[in-house]
Amino acid sequence: MIIYTKNNLFKSPAKVLVNTVNTVGVMGKGIALEFKRLYPDMFHQYQRYCENGQLSIGKLWLYKSPTKWILNFPTKQDWRNKSKIEYLEAGLKKFVENYQRLGITSISFPELGAGNGGLDWNKEVRPLMERYLSKLPIRIYIHLYSKKNPKAEFMSIKETQTWLNSQPDL
Repeated sequence: MIIYTKNNLFKSPAKVLVNTVNTVGVMGKGIALEFKRLYPDMFHQYQRYCENGQLSIGKLWLYKSPTKWILNFPTKQDWRNKSKIEYLEAGLKKFVENYQRLGITSISFPELGAGNGGLDWNKEVRPLMERYLSKLPIRIYIHLYSKKNPKAEFMSIKETQTWLNSQPDL
C-alpha cells in the first residue's frame, strides 16, 4: 500500500528509510548529506563499499542502526551526473525481489532521482515507482517534496534524533 505524504522523511514511522546515493562514495548534497550527518558510521561503511566496488546500480545496501534501517539506493553512478530512469528501475526491481527476505515491513522513499537527480517526478518517476510498489503488501510511504516543509538541515538534531529513536511502524 502506497501512502503519499508531505512530512519530513526523517519523521517517518516506517522501519526503513531510503537514502538515494551514487556509487563513488560521496554524500555531499540533498537527502544523502542529511543521512551522512545523522549516521556517520553508515557513511564510512558506504565509502568502503564504493571504494571496493561493492555498490553499483541495481544493487541495494541495507544498513541496520539500532533504531532505523537505511536502504542505500543508487540513483546515479557519479554525483556529478544526473540520475537515469533505468537506474531507478533496476533498484526498484531488486527491492521488490528482496524486501521480504530482508525483513522490510514498512519503508519510506523520497522522490527517487527527482531532486538533485534531475528526473521528472510526475512524468517519469512516480509512474515507475507506482508500477513496482503499488501491489506490495507492506506500508510504503512516499515523501513528496514541498517548499513549505522545513529542510532537514534546519530542524534541530535533537528533534530528528527523537523521531529516529521512535519505534518503527511494524
